[in-house]
Amino acid sequence: MKAEYFQYQLQFKFAAGTSRGVLHEKETWFISLRNEDNPTKRGWGECALFRGLSFDDRPDYAEMMHKVAEDPDRYCSESSTLLAEWPSIRFGLETALIDLKQGGEKILYPSAFTRGNDSIPINGLVWMGRKDEMLKGIHEKLSSGFRCIKLKIGAIDFKEELSLLKAIRNEFSEEDIELRVDANGAFLPTEALEKLKRLSDYQIHSIEQPIRQGQWLEMAELCLLTPIPIALDEELIHCFTHEDKILLLTTIHPQFIILKPALVGGFSGSLEWIHMANELHIGWWVTSALESNIGLNAIAQWTYTLENPFPQGLGTGQLFENNFTSPLVVKNGALFYHPDTNWQQIKF
Repeated sequence: MKAEYFQYQLQFKFAAGTSRGVLHEKETWFISLRNEDNPTKRGWGECALFRGLSFDDRPDYAEMMHKVAEDPDRYCSESSTLLAEWPSIRFGLETALIDLKQGGEKILYPSAFTRGNDSIPINGLVWMGRKDEMLKGIHEKLSSGFRCIKLKIGAIDFKEELSLLKAIRNEFSEEDIELRVDANGAFLPTEALEKLKRLSDYQIHSIEQPIRQGQWLEMAELCLLTPIPIALDEELIHCFTHEDKILLLTTIHPQFIILKPALVGGFSGSLEWIHMANELHIGWWVTSALESNIGLNAIAQWTYTLENPFPQGLGTGQLFENNFTSPLVVKNGALFYHPDTNWQQIKF
């Protein structure tokens, strides 16, 4: 095989607020694979590096991309070992290889979803901002057909966030709207339980990563005492071996885990988490990590094959000004694939 790669800057349509700061752009990388005997067919993958969050956010990232492109056959065949600590590159290479084997048409997992006969329920994401901005965003999501809303919290005053949730529940019941919140590790361990108790007044489905990752014992105590189901997200990023993953899940005993393939080693790494979670009766769902439509397409097609009933976190394709035109469409709180829509040609 031959490989090529390039870097790309995704530009947000708006300032995307999180507890880690405001995002204006998102760096990502692409890799393409082709066989020498059929050079017109290319398989595309997105190495969705997330600066400040990915384990492989390292100064030698470009150098590693070059090494992979110099010897793609070796890295494809030994990705679980050679790229164990390069999860975003492993994800991109894995999806490019699947795409190439399927004919290079970006149909990685043919299904009723890719034929346009079925959809994937997703949550509507409302970013952090002023209370009035967030309330407006919620109403926009509801008018677009969403019945599961995910709110980023932890960056504005907690009382304001509670007031926002109260306003939502005054208007919409738990049967009307499922509310998820994502703290991105914003709470201190000493205050987290009290905040969870106050949040529980508003029938919250789950909270993602209430305290910063790496505090296993504190998180374990929270998961034991919490009135709101806790979903681990960032906590998974630093676990690579089977032993580390089992130790994390059996120590913390979370109610849910959230899988971002670009952060946990592609689909193969994600499936390992899923098998363990199922054995331990831990719930899970899949979320994108601000990929372009290239990475989102691969994640969505794979996710559909898992037949997970929860709304997934796959609505991020609409966030960027310079995303690639694709058959992916969000409508009525679900993600659809319109096979009659052509992909935008990707050029180096």
